Amino acid sequence: MSISDLPALNASLNALASLFLLAGFVFVRQKRVEAHRLCMLAALATSVLFLASYVVYHANIGSRPFTGTGPIRVVYFAILISHVILAIAIVPLVLITVSRALARRFDQHRRIARITWPLWMYVSITGVLVYLMLYRM
Repeated sequence: MSISDLPALNASLNALASLFLLAGFVFVRQKRVEAHRLCMLAALATSVLFLASYVVYHANIGSRPFTGTGPIRVVYFAILISHVILAIAIVPLVLITVSRALARRFDQHRRIARITWPLWMYVSITGVLVYLMLYRM
């Protein structure tokens, strides 16, 4: 694997995190707490791997400009800007949410998870969309 393969890996890790997040949501709704816990920890691990890969790629390559024109350019930047802002915000939210669960403070965990989960899911899905728009359009 080379540095140029990392964007595809990053998109794959984001997609995988989305699947773990979705499965974790389903499991908690079914009161399958252990399956929920495992999926959410897998989503966390996958997101950490993504972040490491993302940093390595951008430290070596830098940014890639979006070459689309017309209305798709507006769509791309709307997705990108919201993705970047929420990607920054999600880090402390995930850390707080996970730490509350691991500390078995489930009432506090549930309260913040209702905010964290949809934002984390959005960041993961839009990460894939940004990749598709930058590298596959």
